[in-house]
Amino acid sequence: MQWAEIKNLQALPLADIPRLSFPSFRTQALAGVSSGWRLVQFFGDAEAEGPEGVVLYLVLADDQRSRLYVMSTFCHQGLHRYPSFTPEAPAFHLFEREVYEQFGLEPQGHPWLKPVRRGIAGIDQSESPYPFFPMEGAEVHEVGVGPIHAGIIEPGHFRFSCQGEDVYHLEIQLGFQHRGMEDLFIRHRDRPGTLLRLAESIAGDSVIGHAGTYARAMEALGNVEVSRQAMLIRTIALEMERIAMHLGDLAALAGDVAYLTGNAVFGALRTKVINATLALCGSRFGRGLIAPGGVHFNLAGPVLEKIRSTITGLEEEAALAAEVLFGSASLLARFEKTGVIDRATALQIGMVGPAARASGLALDVRSDHPYGGFSFFPVHKMTLDSGDVFARAYIRTVEISQSLHIIQEQLAALNGGELCQPAAALQADRLVVSLAEGWRGEIAHCVLTDQQGKVRRYKIKDPSFHNWFGLALAVRGNGISDFPVCNKSFNLSYCGFDL
Repeated sequence: MQWAEIKNLQALPLADIPRLSFPSFRTQALAGVSSGWRLVQFFGDAEAEGPEGVVLYLVLADDQRSRLYVMSTFCHQGLHRYPSFTPEAPAFHLFEREVYEQFGLEPQGHPWLKPVRRGIAGIDQSESPYPFFPMEGAEVHEVGVGPIHAGIIEPGHFRFSCQGEDVYHLEIQLGFQHRGMEDLFIRHRDRPGTLLRLAESIAGDSVIGHAGTYARAMEALGNVEVSRQAMLIRTIALEMERIAMHLGDLAALAGDVAYLTGNAVFGALRTKVINATLALCGSRFGRGLIAPGGVHFNLAGPVLEKIRSTITGLEEEAALAAEVLFGSASLLARFEKTGVIDRATALQIGMVGPAARASGLALDVRSDHPYGGFSFFPVHKMTLDSGDVFARAYIRTVEISQSLHIIQEQLAALNGGELCQPAAALQADRLVVSLAEGWRGEIAHCVLTDQQGKVRRYKIKDPSFHNWFGLALAVRGNGISDFPVCNKSFNLSYCGFDL
């Protein structure tokens, strides 16, 4: 098979990426997926080839061997059609829709070729309205929720096709938060400070996840070696972000089933964690901590003691709160066998993160493609197999405990050293794939540089890009009143998807 084989964060000369004819490209892509490789990125780049064509890049992962495989193909813009990958490999479905929307390359035979971030009613009057799937029947009715919600929440539209209380189909329309983030990375490529702030703003609840992924991509392209001290601080911050968000999700899930004690307790515990992050860098969400080359703030003195005491106390408090939460029979009645995604479906549609692990998929970038502090401290993958709201909730308690132990290990390993290395010029004509395990799952940034060593294409994938479709499938066959707990059990990002 004709692939370039690399590892996470290995800068690859563009000349070393095989350029195949489209028929060979498609054949090898499907062969890779059928052999067990996982789809990481599929995107287009038009700038290098001029207005007449688009280069399509494909990145697949062999998670068992910690390897990534890259190849490309050239498509003339005049040849707008190609046989869709989706009927044979459903994980491609959204990637192909995105390529079609951006470059007009039509995947013939795609079963659901609809807008990803365009065609949003009322946003651009020149575009056609989003074509919702109609369901007919004498007793069928539709329920629309959003895009304006009854709370402080980002915009997204959910359209349920129901018979009585039973949900037969849910269609999720996103795109309201489309900020043109990938284009902004190109427009501001000569302003590193702006790029860092953009990375922190891809998804505001995943600041450490996305900023760290961006920084490591720049370091790989610039051959910058980060000190062990900086790596450990980044890893500690990432695990604190994971703990805080998981605690917040457990609070929200408890609130959705009217278990107000759990809502209050888990919310209070989350506050302790984000306040510790505030003590470290001045931001509860970690803004300003990470920079290409390292970190801006050290873990030492009173700050170190605050974080250590917070983590030590949290272990017992979180375990007790979880024991009480999952000991409630009425809560379990709402969670168990609700919103089920089985392993085969999760694998087929390419789910990632805790939602995938709750359906039995043993995927975790920290273990499969180690980076930073995880290169020194291996992470064991934790899975459940029921694939329901209960599993997606309980996997969070398991991961909170695991993250607390990771932080304790890495706090003990801190030994001082350089916090931040100076910036370096990026290598020219390179591609790098930077992967990280954010609290929602796999974050993937692909960066291409031009002949002058400037960023030419910046491709971002938040884990929500994979998992929104999982939520749509999870609610089928459930009562519409179960949607809030299904939704909270995924807790996906609107802006991280919309970009």
